[in-house]
Amino acid sequence: MAEKLEDLNLPIAVVARLVKEGLPEGVSVTKEAKTAVARAASVFVLYITSSANTIAMRNKRKTINSDDVLQAVVDTEYEWLEDPLKESLEDFKKVQKQRKESAARKRLSKDRRTEDDDEDEDS
Repeated sequence: MAEKLEDLNLPIAVVARLVKEGLPEGVSVTKEAKTAVARAASVFVLYITSSANTIAMRNKRKTINSDDVLQAVVDTEYEWLEDPLKESLEDFKKVQKQRKESAARKRLSKDRRTEDDDEDEDS
């Protein structure tokens, strides 16, 4: 658990990058505005997390999953975020699957090289 309230804030650098990506080129943002956005985003994340936790507990689970978060978004009347979040989740799952498959291919390739080296030594 966080010891200080500041520990719950999102990193300013991450928020600043997100804000910059969301604004037209040439628009600058003050440090105070970045801090305000970071705090607002932190409050939003805590709110959705709390709602998702309530859903998980209602279903007799201690672990929040993506379905809980999506339902929390709808329950808290942010349903307009549901589709973009689902798309992001699908993209995330695809990337994870590709990484897993790539790692498996690398392991297989390494194992084959090791077997070939062992055979060469035996000859």
